[in-house]
Amino acid sequence: MKLTLLGTGSPIPSADRAGSANLVQVDGHHLLFDCGRGALMRLAGAGVFPPFLSQLFLTHLHSDHVTDFNDVVTTRWAMSPVENPLPVIGPLGTAQFVQRTLEMLRHDIGYRLDHHADLNWEPGVIVTEVSQGTVWEVGDVRVTCAPTDHRPVSPTVGYRIEHAGKVIVLAGDTVPCDGLDQLLDGADVYVQTVIRPDLIKLIPSPRLGDVCDYHSSCEQAGATAARAGAKTLVLTHQVPPPLPGSEQEWVDQALSAGFTGEVVFANDMTVVDLG
Repeated sequence: MKLTLLGTGSPIPSADRAGSANLVQVDGHHLLFDCGRGALMRLAGAGVFPPFLSQLFLTHLHSDHVTDFNDVVTTRWAMSPVENPLPVIGPLGTAQFVQRTLEMLRHDIGYRLDHHADLNWEPGVIVTEVSQGTVWEVGDVRVTCAPTDHRPVSPTVGYRIEHAGKVIVLAGDTVPCDGLDQLLDGADVYVQTVIRPDLIKLIPSPRLGDVCDYHSSCEQAGATAARAGAKTLVLTHQVPPPLPGSEQEWVDQALSAGFTGEVVFANDMTVVDLG
């Protein structure tokens, strides 16, 4: 089971970091979790094109986690030689989001249908809205979800991927909560979006300061990982954008909460391979 952090950025644009997106490759399946800004380009960099995605999972509908959704839909449709609906799993509200996105694409869909004689079907999306429990199971691969806490964004979910005794948990945006603890029990890899309140408070922007009440700090992520007995903590979606050379500061803050496992400071295309 291999995890590739396709995009590790935040809503603040960065030349080096795409928006939130993670690829889990397991037992021949390509599972995409979130699809933020630039995710499709990073997916191509990992050698996977949209027609070959087995499943798309959304943790929530914040723009920085879904900006490339329309590109995934359009490119899968235009590149597939036969009808190939995109299967999407996400929290309540996902079906409405998908419907609105397809309406936004209405002109483009018409242009392509008019131009390509062999493209005689519209893009299809199969949506399953979830809240808790097993949401995807194929062969020996199982994905479960549980509610997380990113209020006022609600509902939000995190995902746990299990295969051959290995576990990866993708928390998405959340503060510590019971649902996250449930997902993390005994996890090998825990991926958490993190912020640095100590740096944010130095920036005179009330709007930026607001992010502190619904994201995990590095210390909170470390404490959550320690409580769950996770082996590896991966820090992603770092806010504010980290300065070159500051990576160890983020790691040290996570370790200060009593976590004794490995801490990975993620950049785009960081790979964690569980074999």
